[in-house]
Amino acid sequence: MNRRDFLRRAALLTATGWLARFPLTAQTAAAATTAALGTFHPLRRGVGYFSGRGGTIGWLADASALAVVDTQFPDTAAFCLGGLPGREGRRIDVVINTHHHRDHTAGNGVFRPVAGKIVAQANVPELQLAAAARSGTESEEVLADETFAEFWRRDLGDEVVTAQYLGAAHTNGDAIVHFERANVVHMGDLVFNRLYPVIDRPAGASIRHWITVLEEAVAYYPKDAIYIFGHGKPDFGVTGGQDDLLDFRDYLAGLLAHVEREIAAGKSRAEIVGLANLPGFDDFHTPAPNRLAGNLGTAYDELTAERG
Repeated sequence: MNRRDFLRRAALLTATGWLARFPLTAQTAAAATTAALGTFHPLRRGVGYFSGRGGTIGWLADASALAVVDTQFPDTAAFCLGGLPGREGRRIDVVINTHHHRDHTAGNGVFRPVAGKIVAQANVPELQLAAAARSGTESEEVLADETFAEFWRRDLGDEVVTAQYLGAAHTNGDAIVHFERANVVHMGDLVFNRLYPVIDRPAGASIRHWITVLEEAVAYYPKDAIYIFGHGKPDFGVTGGQDDLLDFRDYLAGLLAHVEREIAAGKSRAEIVGLANLPGFDDFHTPAPNRLAGNLGTAYDELTAERG
């Protein structure tokens, strides 16, 4: 029996009371397997998110349209596809990748056979292939077959889905996806909710312009939008509002300001990256892995490149 059949059978047995006849360990194993693969969280008007391993997946599922934003890894992508609410064997109209990182695109191959198209910002395929060449995963990559430079739009049933690129930030290919009528905005990795972020400078990241992108997003999207974030600390979650975008913007601005002061004080890169926690941003600190050293080093590199 494969994993999917096992989970379905476990759910059926639970509903009919038969699972109670088995040892508690069987029930615990089924629950643990389901929890490890991910869970579905409806938000509004057929839009929700799937939390599994990797960047948060967004989804639209209604009577006339199916869409997915990001695909995580093959195992969780398969679980997401199999359990997508209301799918019942229907094809996915579109899969949108918010950017190229593998925890958002490695599941593309799972969705590709049942998806009308995969869409991404125009820089994403090249960035994805370059990253694959470094990691030796070229044979595993499934690229977007439709790209856009700045803006993409599609009517899906009674929903309107848009994606836009506001310039270099987390990478040089980040898309913000908006389900307009549901008023849900998927930010991808443009927001790490109360976490020190990944800043992919080799892929064109810009901390300074990331700040601008977040401010433009707050100004552009409705004040009552629900935002989905690529990653979030468990205590804060992967959904929120404009205040969360501004809080993350403040972290990025604080990071640049701190490193700029340290450079002005004559400190070396090695001295600057030794900081364990950025003052004023205790919510962002995670002991392991602690990305702050990488953030500080990237900020140093960006600021010294600006001066150079």
